[in-house]
Amino acid sequence: MTMAVSKAKADGSDSVICASTGNTSASAAAYAARAGMKAFVLIPEGKIALGKLSQAMIHGAQVLQVLGNFDDALSLVKEVSAKYPVTLVNSLNPYRIEGQKSAAFEIVRRLGDAPDYHILPVGNAGTSRRTGPVQAVPCRREVETPSRDARLAGGGAAPIVRGAPVAKPETVAHRHPYREPRLVETGGRRARRVGGFIRMVSDAEILEAYKLVAETEGVFCEPASAASIAGVDKIGSEGFFRAGQRLVCTLTGMA
Repeated sequence: MTMAVSKAKADGSDSVICASTGNTSASAAAYAARAGMKAFVLIPEGKIALGKLSQAMIHGAQVLQVLGNFDDALSLVKEVSAKYPVTLVNSLNPYRIEGQKSAAFEIVRRLGDAPDYHILPVGNAGTSRRTGPVQAVPCRREVETPSRDARLAGGGAAPIVRGAPVAKPETVAHRHPYREPRLVETGGRRARRVGGFIRMVSDAEILEAYKLVAETEGVFCEPASAASIAGVDKIGSEGFFRAGQRLVCTLTGMA
């Protein structure tokens, strides 16, 4: 997000806009405030984590509620940013995606090599565009060369796994209730290309993982992030992981 906002500022924009159910709104508002810019946030009716909403508001963002779901809100911000001088900072923003790449660099630098698998929570597969396979191509060009590529694995939203719309999505994972699988094809192809896979996880599995990571690691992540932990359990039960393999499981947001 800081890449997206910094580029918007450098290009002369004085405001940013996003659709959000949580993390995007909080970070967009914070970085916009730091840059002296305005932030506009569109949220789906009743479908936002209140902790994240309070962060957006305390940073001075203008928050508007949309009579619809996340996809309706995203459609509106795309229209607004196309017509008016306000920068869209959702995952469709190419500079935001470039910024996410740094997470892959950190993993390689910390481990000394790419892990066997990188497991992510998958909502619309935006994060996996850059950090998923621990970026064999960017890592090899821009940091110390890893000896192998990480495989992408994920646990998350039904539209991504099924490859079909979900008419009335309801889930405890506020970041995952997308009606239209906008990135289904690219997300699925990306996972398969690096020898990985994505599995659908239920609310019950997410909540079990949510509790587990808090009790065993002292990390109070958000339910949507716990989908990555739930994915590890589900994929592991299918026998895909082998003894001695190194897995990195990313939690992308706190409660």
